[in-house]
Amino acid sequence: MINEAYSSLQPNEVADAVIKKTTPICSLADRADFCDIIDVNVRIDGESSSVYFASTDMGISEGNSSWKIRPYARKEDEAAMGNTREWSVKAVKNPQKMPQCTRNHSVPAILFSTGGYAGNHFHDFTDVVIPLFVTAREFNGEVQFLITDTQPWWVLKYQAIISKLSKFDIINIDKETQVHCFPRAIVGLKRDDKELRIDPKKHSYSMRDFKEFLRSCYSLKRDRGGGRGRKKGLKPQLLIVARRRTRSFTNTEEIRKMARKLGFKVIVMEPDVNVKKVAEIVNSCDVMMGVHGAGLANIVFLPKNAVFIQIVPFGSRWAKWLSKNFFGEPSKDMELKYLEYNMSVEESTLIQQYPKDDVVLRDPQAIQDQGGWRAFKSVYFVKQNVNLDINRFRPTLLKALELLQQ
Repeated sequence: MINEAYSSLQPNEVADAVIKKTTPICSLADRADFCDIIDVNVRIDGESSSVYFASTDMGISEGNSSWKIRPYARKEDEAAMGNTREWSVKAVKNPQKMPQCTRNHSVPAILFSTGGYAGNHFHDFTDVVIPLFVTAREFNGEVQFLITDTQPWWVLKYQAIISKLSKFDIINIDKETQVHCFPRAIVGLKRDDKELRIDPKKHSYSMRDFKEFLRSCYSLKRDRGGGRGRKKGLKPQLLIVARRRTRSFTNTEEIRKMARKLGFKVIVMEPDVNVKKVAEIVNSCDVMMGVHGAGLANIVFLPKNAVFIQIVPFGSRWAKWLSKNFFGEPSKDMELKYLEYNMSVEESTLIQQYPKDDVVLRDPQAIQDQGGWRAFKSVYFVKQNVNLDINRFRPTLLKALELLQQ
């Protein structure tokens, strides 16, 4: 990465700047606010959390000359927005009333947040990384990232992705005392209405493009999984995604032994902050299995035609809905073969915590209907671990083997 050359502008230079007549493109959508301010003098002041742009457009009135934006792509979630700094985007007709530029840039800027739920692997991808790819890819690296709510460890974790999208060192805009000036600025990120998805009809890219991009970021070797993607004579490789705390397997070794007998080479992967290491392991596998949870977002690294097995936790309709919409449906856009395994109550460790006739075991939907999301989550996502019935699960692995040969 390189530092962009910059210069301090004199007040008279600013006053003489040519202001083009334009209107910002602000989309206040259901899931993410997004402003694209094009071909004007855009000034960004981190101290006041403000983005100013000069406009002579008579169509901009007092009522629509200012917008409040929280640049994290999960607008409908109050908890996520509570962890995201608010920015003001303001149209100013008289450039003399804007703060003076102290640092000038020749490339566009993208201002986005790593607040919200950043740090959760699923949200890292669906709320930040994929939207950032969709928003920034068109610039071919000629774009400056301004990050608000910056978490240095997050930037380090995804450095390979960030450096592929921008040639310049990121700017922690919250700590800047200078006023940064750009020819164009985007505040917020474009995102799809659905999770882990890119709708090619709305954007210039698809999930196939995103996966190819990830392969280049981490130098991943395999484009294709299954029979054609593995050398002749080598066993298909199964990855078991382990969880350390909630919804973890209690009989991982049993699962491993059974899978080996069926002809798999088995890898058990614990959570790891080293994305490159995780990406390489996942990409080397033909089948990936795990209980619904953030770690399943690593399916983005699986090669095309690999099989993804999601184990749906015992619980209400929410468990099935979340599993389907967060990972099941998205996996199809990633050109994966999807299998779903629904846990029985006998496979849940909740049977060791509650009497057999307890409503938790007898009627999970009642827990959801009466207590809402918090009650559902505290019981079926937090208290529950998984003792997989080997005999019941065996046909699912056999089906995975069959799919690999297609």
